[in-house]
Amino acid sequence: MPENPPASVWPILHYRDTTGALHLLVDVLGFRAALVVRDDRGDIVHAELRWPEGGAVVFGSAAHTESAVHGGVQPGAGASYVVTDDVDAVHERAERAGVEVVEPPNETRFGSGVATRACSLRDAEGNVWTFGTYRGAS
Repeated sequence: MPENPPASVWPILHYRDTTGALHLLVDVLGFRAALVVRDDRGDIVHAELRWPEGGAVVFGSAAHTESAVHGGVQPGAGASYVVTDDVDAVHERAERAGVEVVEPPNETRFGSGVATRACSLRDAEGNVWTFGTYRGAS
């Protein structure tokens, strides 16, 4: 696999159950926790996760509303697309863990018209995660 450049776009999500979100994203879907900062109650204030094939996502607790910029971000309002060469493996792990499958692995064409294998999942708080082979326009 070629060396990936550092992630330069970081979707930000908020969760009510940050420990559950960390478990889903790392232990089930396959992200790697690069940084996890907890408050004195053990709630995750800031987490940076890396996708092994490139990219990153940040999340924190919906309980921390003091930020003028991100404090109003509602849980379950996000949708993320994650590139992977193994859509079926991600789907199988998610299904075994009881994650809601919105669309099972299938051959599709997004707006680009390029043939893509993809599946979509919904996490416990409503965020939609689509995993697919489409790597974007060159």
